[in-house]
Amino acid sequence: MELAKTTRLNALFDFYQPLLTKKQNDYLELYYADDLSLGEVAEECDVSRQAVYDNLKRSTQLLEAYESKLHLYADFQKRQAAADNMQSYIEATYPHDVALQDLADHLVTLEEE
Repeated sequence: MELAKTTRLNALFDFYQPLLTKKQNDYLELYYADDLSLGEVAEECDVSRQAVYDNLKRSTQLLEAYESKLHLYADFQKRQAAADNMQSYIEATYPHDVALQDLADHLVTLEEE
C-alpha cells in the first residue's frame, strides 16, 4: 500500500475513530496502524480475508466521507502550517523574545492535545 495513503488513513482514523464501530476500529487498527496483512487480520478476528477487505473498504470510504463533510483533518493541517509559519517568523524576527516564543509553543501544545 502506498505510504501517503496509509499516512492519510491513519490521520483520518485518529480524528474520526470515535464515530466508528468497534469492528471497524479493530480492523483499521490492525491493518493500518499495526501493519498486519489481510490474512493476518482475518486470522486474528476469525473471519475470511474477503470479510476483512470488505469491512476495510467500507470503513475507509466512511472515513473519507466524514472528512469531506467535517474537514477536521484538512483544518488541522492548515492550523499546523500557520503555526509553522508563525514559529519561523518569530525565530527570524524576534529570536530573543522568550515570552513570545513561549506563547507560540503554548498554542502548538494546545493543538496537539
